[in-house]
Amino acid sequence: MDFIWLEFLKVALAHLLAVASPGPDFAIVLRQSLRHGRRTAIWTSVGVGMAITLHVTYSLLGLGLILKSSAVAFDIVKYSGAAYLAWLGWQALRSPSSPAVSDPAVADISVQESRAQPTARAAWLTGFLTNALNPKATLFFVALFVTVISADTPTVIKAGYGVWMVAATTGWFCLVSVLFTRPAVRAAFLRYGHWVDRVLGAVFIAFAISLARTSVR
Repeated sequence: MDFIWLEFLKVALAHLLAVASPGPDFAIVLRQSLRHGRRTAIWTSVGVGMAITLHVTYSLLGLGLILKSSAVAFDIVKYSGAAYLAWLGWQALRSPSSPAVSDPAVADISVQESRAQPTARAAWLTGFLTNALNPKATLFFVALFVTVISADTPTVIKAGYGVWMVAATTGWFCLVSVLFTRPAVRAAFLRYGHWVDRVLGAVFIAFAISLARTSVR
C-alpha cells in the first residue's frame, strides 16, 4: 500500500508540472476567458479535462505504445493537431476588435451583447480537441504509464490515477478561467483586446508549427 501512495505522488507531481506548464490548453482557456467570459471558459476547461480520459484509456489498453511505434498513426494525430491549432490561430488573428468602452460593468454587458457566444457544447468541444489532438500529450501519457507507473499496479488503481488527473486538470483550468474573468482583467482586455487576440493567434500558430515538428524520438 505504501508503494501505491508513493507511486501516486510521483504521478500527481509529474501531471501537475505538465498541466501547469504553458501550452495549447492554457492558451485556449486564456483566450476563451478573455474573449467570451467565465461560462465559456469553464466549459472549455471541462472539455480539456475530459480529453484526459481518452489518453488514460488508450494508455491502459496499451494502444499508446502502438501509436508511438507507428509513424503513420502518429503523423495523423500530429498533423491533425497542428492543423486544428493553426485554425484556432487564424480565427484569433482575424477576430474583430472589441468595442471601446471605459466602464468595466458596461464593458462586460457590451461585449456579451455585441459578440455571439459559443454554445456550451462548442466550448467543450474546443477544449476537448485542443488536448486530444496534441501529440505531446500522447507522448507524456505513454511515458507516464511506462516509466512511472509499474506494470504490476492493478488496473483499478491505474484507473484511479486517471480519475485524479481528469479532476486535477479540470480544476486547474477552471481556476484559470475564474482568475482571468475577474472584472478588472476583462476590462483591461476590452481596452487591448485586439492586440491580445493577435498575440494569442501568433502563439497558436507557433504551437502548431512546434507540434508539426514533433518526433517520437
